[in-house]
Amino acid sequence: MPRLPRYVIPGQPQHVIQRGNNRTAMFAGSAHIEFFLKKLDQVCRRFHCEMHAYTLMTNHVHFLLTPLVPHAIGKVMQCLGVSYVHYFNEAYGRTGTLWEGRYRATIVDSERYLLTCMRYIELNPVRAGLVRHPAQFCHSSYGANAHGRPDPLVTPHHVYLSLGHSGPERQEAYRDLFRAHISDTALRNIREATNKAWVLGRGRFAAEIERLGARQAAPLPRGGDRRTSTPGSKGSESIDGLIHQPTLTPLI
Repeated sequence: MPRLPRYVIPGQPQHVIQRGNNRTAMFAGSAHIEFFLKKLDQVCRRFHCEMHAYTLMTNHVHFLLTPLVPHAIGKVMQCLGVSYVHYFNEAYGRTGTLWEGRYRATIVDSERYLLTCMRYIELNPVRAGLVRHPAQFCHSSYGANAHGRPDPLVTPHHVYLSLGHSGPERQEAYRDLFRAHISDTALRNIREATNKAWVLGRGRFAAEIERLGARQAAPLPRGGDRRTSTPGSKGSESIDGLIHQPTLTPLI
């Protein structure tokens, strides 16, 4: 199956995943992570991308980014890849690629799914069994979003800002979101949308993105009525606020 073209819509957040080649480690120490984050901050500023949430796992990374200009995310990932892979190869006297070739991304309906996607990203170390709580994991945006830790890489999205009238109020409200577990359905929707380049959104949002992107934005229903569902119709589903038992299944 040919690869779907990526959406290029300034102002609309995207969930991005970049994996190490053959699932190999992308980081081998704190110095590598510091270099990566410094370079990531530089290229986000250079190419006009706002970072709302991130997590650096051993063999893959998650970003929630809003591009402010066309093609910004592609330029960020390309420049970051060239700089970091060169740095890593120089450190270990190796050659060749470090990253899996093509990053994966999904455009996110910010009004319905942005906060869930932020939680999904920052809970990745918990699902992988590395920590019991996201606050125990150093290499993510949780400290900034939940506790106000200074992080020059993080730019609050307007949906996050709507959680309260002050920093402490927003941080407390954000921490409260983590008291509820993300449902298995929500996890599946996020993974499928990102891995298959679908839109993380339904109804009118998906239809509008299809119109702007000139391609299908979501999988067709299996059998029956294949018309795009509208908000409130049968099959329309929000993943925010769904409370289920936690899952510790690592991201695959």
